[in-house]
Amino acid sequence: MADTCLELKNIRKSFSKDETVLKEISLSIGKGEFITLLGSSGCGKTTTLRIIAGLEMPDSGQVFLDGRDVTALPPEARDVNTVFQNYALFPHMTVADNIGYGLKLRKVPKAEIKKRVSQMLELVQLPGYEKRKPSELSGGQRQRVAIARSLINNPKVLLLDEPLGALDLQLRRTMQLELKKLQKKLGITFIYITHDQEEAINMSDRIAVMNHGTFEQIGSPDEIYNHPKTSYVATFVGNANILKGKAEELEGDKVRVSLAGGSVLAAADGNTPAKAAPVTLAVRSENIVLDESCQRGLLVEVVEKSFAGGLLRVVLKLTDGTEVIASRYGIDASVQPGQKVTCFFEPENAVLVDVEKESGAES
Repeated sequence: MADTCLELKNIRKSFSKDETVLKEISLSIGKGEFITLLGSSGCGKTTTLRIIAGLEMPDSGQVFLDGRDVTALPPEARDVNTVFQNYALFPHMTVADNIGYGLKLRKVPKAEIKKRVSQMLELVQLPGYEKRKPSELSGGQRQRVAIARSLINNPKVLLLDEPLGALDLQLRRTMQLELKKLQKKLGITFIYITHDQEEAINMSDRIAVMNHGTFEQIGSPDEIYNHPKTSYVATFVGNANILKGKAEELEGDKVRVSLAGGSVLAAADGNTPAKAAPVTLAVRSENIVLDESCQRGLLVEVVEKSFAGGLLRVVLKLTDGTEVIASRYGIDASVQPGQKVTCFFEPENAVLVDVEKESGAES
């Protein structure tokens, strides 16, 4: 990658003989990029962040910052700062003292500290809060102070460890927008970790989906959501329907797949499965269309119909018992539980997944 800021090469980490947390992962991150490590608890994302920060040492592999090997350097010798979920502010210090603490340690003149603290407060939209203590601030304000404290030294990389996890939903969404704007304005590389797929999609230039110490897929939000490579990515990001069947034949740039209740076409996307080979399709619920005339698609039975926040959710069952979810916003369907209908989807909305095993290294 041109203008690489940070690079992980074959990072491996174990905490015991039976627990390999990271399995030789590799990743290149560009200067000024906002990349998110997305995954469930225990997938290795926090350990990855701690290794980048110098808080953990890998068993093997290397960490490069601006082309320099920093694997063995302590945290204070790396041009990297971290924002934690619990803010980690000093409760006895004022906002100004918290933000300027790093500069004080470096023996920067008081006048310069005051000037840069004022600039940081303007940046995070907290002018006039210099003399307040953390206990006098809201959760969102405390998080802004923590971000300002991490940015005041102008690090090459800012690491954010689920920084919005303690905030309520509305404030979290507001802070997502503010963080993204701030990152673009400063041009600093942000490495963000979260288990919230919506947060990752809304904020990131790229997303690295982690699973059991490896990267399942690395790509743009569009690639991760609309072109997942594995069933894990398809279900973790957006809860896609996973349909298992057998390849019948290629029809131009599409492959016909036999499923319970009928056959469908899916975009081949360069894949050419052998005839009768097992294949797996991922189809988003919003792309499932119901046909009460039963003239097209897969024969299904309506199991359940429910509404949530304007979203109509219809649970369907294929002839082999596989459940399929169809969803629509603001559109009612006359189908009722127990009714036999067919469902279909356009070939471009059916993605072949698990075609080949994803490795821990970025391709």
